[in-house]
Amino acid sequence: MSFWAVARQPRMIALLLVFLLAAGGCGWLGKWQLDRAFERAELAAAQEAREQADAAPARIGEVLQPQAAFPGELVGRQVEVTGEFEPGEQVLVAGRVGDSGEVGYLVLAPLRVSDDGTGGDSWAGLSGAPVLAVVRGWVAEPSAADDPPSGSVTVTGWLQVGEATSEAAAVEEAAARTGGDGHWPVVHGIALGSLVQDWGGPIYSAYVVDSDTGTGGALEQLPRPVIEGGTGVNLQNAFYALQWWVFGGFAVALWVRLVRDEMAGGRRGGRATDPDTGIAGLPAS
Repeated sequence: MSFWAVARQPRMIALLLVFLLAAGGCGWLGKWQLDRAFERAELAAAQEAREQADAAPARIGEVLQPQAAFPGELVGRQVEVTGEFEPGEQVLVAGRVGDSGEVGYLVLAPLRVSDDGTGGDSWAGLSGAPVLAVVRGWVAEPSAADDPPSGSVTVTGWLQVGEATSEAAAVEEAAARTGGDGHWPVVHGIALGSLVQDWGGPIYSAYVVDSDTGTGGALEQLPRPVIEGGTGVNLQNAFYALQWWVFGGFAVALWVRLVRDEMAGGRRGGRATDPDTGIAGLPAS
């Protein structure tokens, strides 16, 4: 039998439809991974364009509402907000690297917002004034962390998205102030979903990295957050895309192989039952 004669058999047509469906799914997954590979580069380019267009910081209420989802393109956006730091609620975030390359702690404090640039309209339908997590700076040792300033302050800094809740699962106590008997809790991630249980809500889905020494005091200030891996194509996602496309091609190749195997089996069967052929293909006597 010829290739096309075998391929037109109902069983082979049904298998072809199954394999084409699998190949189409692999093709779609490959495209999705390729889109992800370029997404970070596109976000980084948009961020750079905003930096050129926005010379002055925006009021946070103009770009982000309390409890609203955080758009990825806002990473590194400079904002300004006024409020008061909640006394006694500061925490230290362990395992963070400073500019010197040394591993230390971020000093993270909740700011109860009083002015976000909207006159309170952004939280009018919520339970009260929102809380914004502010990274005041970095310290090498817990004892170097000082109290946040009291009274009304205006914080200028860069937006960054909150981290996964699972990263803050472990909490431990560590000494915080030289010569004092108080302790700051030490957490292992800026997990706003966990911190809101202690700080109270409503809360922003992002935190601000302070860019002004006014609220950091002697703390080491941090650089502007950037989109991680956003300077080019994400190679990991690109390789995943290639892998899915190879799987799709393999599905089609497998169907072709099945048709050829069916052809070969049919030929062997035909020779074995041919009455004019003897053993090993010799003419029958």
